[in-house]
Amino acid sequence: MKKRVHMIVLASVALFVTSCGDKKVEEAIVAPEGMSVLDLSKFGKPFAIFVPDTTKAKLIVQEQTSGGLDVKVGNNFAITINEQATDIELKKSDIKTDEINKFKAFVSEEPTGIMWESEITKPEFHFILNQKIGTSEYSFEDLKSTESEPFGKEAVQKMFDSAKQIKEVKKNKENA
Repeated sequence: MKKRVHMIVLASVALFVTSCGDKKVEEAIVAPEGMSVLDLSKFGKPFAIFVPDTTKAKLIVQEQTSGGLDVKVGNNFAITINEQATDIELKKSDIKTDEINKFKAFVSEEPTGIMWESEITKPEFHFILNQKIGTSEYSFEDLKSTESEPFGKEAVQKMFDSAKQIKEVKKNKENA
């Protein structure tokens, strides 16, 4: 008899817990070691991106008039986010035929993105990656600067990986 009562109580509790499932429990976004989570929803982007630890380097987020967003942390992390996908095949063709920034090799080739090595006076690395978040498409790429040295392979790999690991941030209907 005790077993039956115990089973009925357990079944009732389980039924009660599952029926109260209207409220979605948001999973916390956990950044890889040495990285921080940067929620870009306050800038109109429905996702979070991993950036280097912002306690060790200054974070700058700049909104562009085009709707794009530049995210910089220190001297070795700078990504620009555009609100439309890039034609990867056309970009590959442009890279291969660039007369100034001479193409050396693709480091990574995927259907949605590429990372490559090129050279003007010394080797440099770049990437571009398309991501679909919700119903919108975005492209991520390293932010090129004429004022500083080009990024090395390790820095660009970190940015490329970060762009691949973006996490959609869903607004809680009660807080919206």
